Parts: sequence; C-alpha cells; structure tokens
Amino acid sequence: MQKRILVVDDDDMNLMRTKRILGMEYDVLLANSGSEALDTLKKEKIDLVLLDIEMPKMNGFETFERMKEFTAWTPVIFLTASGQEDDVLNAIRLGAVNYLKKPYPPHELLNRVALELDK
Repeated sequence: MQKRILVVDDDDMNLMRTKRILGMEYDVLLANSGSEALDTLKKEKIDLVLLDIEMPKMNGFETFERMKEFTAWTPVIFLTASGQEDDVLNAIRLGAVNYLKKPYPPHELLNRVALELDK
C-alpha cells in the first residue's frame, strides 16, 4: 500500500507541481489552506505532511500546532519560500522533522520524503 502524503499550500501551482513530483510513488492528497488540512487530517490516515509556512488566515505554524492536538505522531516537513533562519528554527522547535526551501529541485523533495517515510 502506498504511503499517503498531504501537501498543504495556498498556491495551486505549487500543489500541482508537488503532486506531479510525488504522485508516481505516493498517494498525494492536496489542501489549499490550514483549515482544509485539519479537516483532511481528521478524516484520513496520513503518513507525512508537507506544510507551507506562509498562508493566509492560518499559517503553517498555527496549522501545525492545531494538528498536534489530534495527530501528534504525523511527521511534518515545512516548505518555505523565505528561507529566513527564524522560520527554520521555529519549524524545528515546533517539532518538524525537516524543512525545504522553495523552489526545490524535484530530486531533493523525493529524497527528503523518502528519508522520512523510510524511518
């Protein structure tokens, strides 16, 4: 059975690109907001979350904090366009397993996802 990955990003182009990269090896679900991600996580078994930091209404950090209330075991890799050191440190402090700066090379995304899911 394929591992399930939830990709959360407010940019449809990023969602489709990530699904195209991962879709051959994984079952990829998409959410374009933090609240949609939380709804999906409550209904579906997810093995890994790729979570954008900068999103309107509920950013990635807030989404991560809220998802830990009911699915603390799901690993999260943060996706960030900023690459600011504070964002990276906050992500790790919150318990993220990794982070990836956008735009990322497809092989780098595949490597980090595989590394986490092979644990």
